[in-house]
Amino acid sequence: MNTHQIHIQKCMKNFLLVLLVFIESTVICDYASAQELAIKRKISARFPNFPTIDEIKKTNLGGIYEIRTGAEIYYSDSSANYLFRGEILDTKTGINITRERIDTLTAIQFSALPLQDAITWSHGDGSRKLVVFADPNCSFCRKFEAELKQLKNVTLHTFLYPILGPDSEQKSRAIWCAKDRAKMWDEWMLKGTLPEVREDPCDSAAVERSLALGQRLRISGTPTIVFENGRRVPGMLQLADLETKLQASTSVQSLSRR
Repeated sequence: MNTHQIHIQKCMKNFLLVLLVFIESTVICDYASAQELAIKRKISARFPNFPTIDEIKKTNLGGIYEIRTGAEIYYSDSSANYLFRGEILDTKTGINITRERIDTLTAIQFSALPLQDAITWSHGDGSRKLVVFADPNCSFCRKFEAELKQLKNVTLHTFLYPILGPDSEQKSRAIWCAKDRAKMWDEWMLKGTLPEVREDPCDSAAVERSLALGQRLRISGTPTIVFENGRRVPGMLQLADLETKLQASTSVQSLSRR
């Protein structure tokens, strides 16, 4: 066998190897797709009112499949005979696998938020950034505001998000139309001083835009916190927990800028 024939033989072996890998990968993908489709069909048949399934994928947890409906997570075995909803914890690392997945699904692109429609104030060098969706009649928002005032070196953007009724809308518009919005927000949230309603015309369309923004982001309660790394947290946080999450967010952003 000459050198040319040997070269051709090697090429054929390599080609067959690549072809074999491709066929094997295709078979695995087809099997996975068929398995996911079977799970979807079985759940839909057994639970006609089950929420629309957006995605099914196999996890690395011994035959457990993740079923996603919007930002909600369910789990199933490979036969869809068992369906459960709850959080899965990695007992070795302490990581909440479900929570991390939901955080990824609900992450918000911080840089894309229309901060011109928010009430903004800074403390210290303002290097750490935070967004809060708040309703002026939300009692937890008031408590959280007191925690926020203790933060150092922070820039806070508050979107007025009046979801608790018509009075919330009226207060939000009055606060937005104040000469000093940040001061008026503090006066109301921290001291209970009612915002004055301006008699002259005022463009309060930002309140409507903020309301539409929150609805688009599926923010269902106040306060809702958005960190610079995109992570959202529904509900208020105590100062220590807020500092921890703010520091983690700032660290991630610093690394991404390098």
